Amino acid sequence: MYIPMGGEEPPPEFTPYEAEFFISGGEIISHDPHLNQDGEALYRFLLSQSQTRPEYLLHLRGTHTEHKTRTVFGKDRQGNPQVREEHYTETVTDFDFYIDVGAQIVHGPVHWSVPDAEPAYRGEMTMEVDSNDLAVGDIEAINHRGRRKATKEEIKSAKERKRLRGEHGLPPWVVPGPDSWYNSTAMSPPPEAQVLASSRSLRDWADGYCMSSKLLKEFTYTKVIYGWNIANLEEAIRSAVHSVYNYNIHVDFKMSNHVIRIRPDNHLSRTLSNKWLLFLLWILLIYPFVWLYKRFGRRGGGRWEVCGGAYALKTWRLEPDAVPPPWNTNDGRWKQTPEGPVHLVGEREGEWFQRWEGAIRGAVLRRVISRTPLEVVDTSAIALDGYRPAYIAPSPGYVPSFSGC
Repeated sequence: MYIPMGGEEPPPEFTPYEAEFFISGGEIISHDPHLNQDGEALYRFLLSQSQTRPEYLLHLRGTHTEHKTRTVFGKDRQGNPQVREEHYTETVTDFDFYIDVGAQIVHGPVHWSVPDAEPAYRGEMTMEVDSNDLAVGDIEAINHRGRRKATKEEIKSAKERKRLRGEHGLPPWVVPGPDSWYNSTAMSPPPEAQVLASSRSLRDWADGYCMSSKLLKEFTYTKVIYGWNIANLEEAIRSAVHSVYNYNIHVDFKMSNHVIRIRPDNHLSRTLSNKWLLFLLWILLIYPFVWLYKRFGRRGGGRWEVCGGAYALKTWRLEPDAVPPPWNTNDGRWKQTPEGPVHLVGEREGEWFQRWEGAIRGAVLRRVISRTPLEVVDTSAIALDGYRPAYIAPSPGYVPSFSGC
């Protein structure tokens, strides 16, 4: 399926700004004072941190329940010895392992800003929109020009779009279409495909954040991964495991190191970033008052959750001077679009599953329990004359020249 191009133009060469930060709960958090005062410094810090790709792991776990009986020795009220049987259930983990899917990333980051019509936190403690292109709900509200508070119906629709993007591997700048859209093999996107644009860039949002004088403001940069139909892949993995295992199967794709948060350099903000001090504020019943100030105070809180970086597991590269192979030899990696010929870069989810299917079944049968991601190394097959993998990933130092997507 061809995905329309979007996102911002690649940034020019820049000198990274080295800021103070720490990692908590898999998130990068910084209270560096310069990042709260200088939009250029914040912009360069985000560009620098975005060069580190997020971790993306497939987690597979299988469990079953056992009903057991044990003998308990004790005494009755009179102190006489007593023997009784006790029945209980126990959850047994049969396998629990990970596979590094993030290693398949072939392109990114593409920096993106939330489209004007998408509900998002734009500096206040409530979601807002800058456009009525996706407006639903209250007619009086959506007739308002300029920035306004998002309606409940718009927020609900936005959550559904976010879910569909995650399940079907769509980038943040594409509006999800109907179910029939995701399995399309057409040469160009269906008419339902809609690319949304933002009137503000990452740098613009960084400047706006630094201009705010709020004491508990927060700027969030989110990394997302797109390109694979995760919903279909999860179903295929579940079926493969079910063919050799008949108990409870848990399949989950987990992302970490994908959120960057910038917060002010003051004692209260730093206190709220410390989970132990935050817990103490809850115990002392102080935090509810802090929350009220953050939510309603004039100089309380403000949230900027409007931008991020997109990383592709597979993506289309425009090749204007290329001549695609004949249709009878085209393996689906070439398509003709209104912009010109495009070539698919990256391993398709079907190719990845074909390569890993046997290893997944084998790990389930061997009852593997490990937090270290599995690896597939088939050196014997590579040595065979005529053996060609379905897709050879580029070397770590390879940087493809993309014209947009």
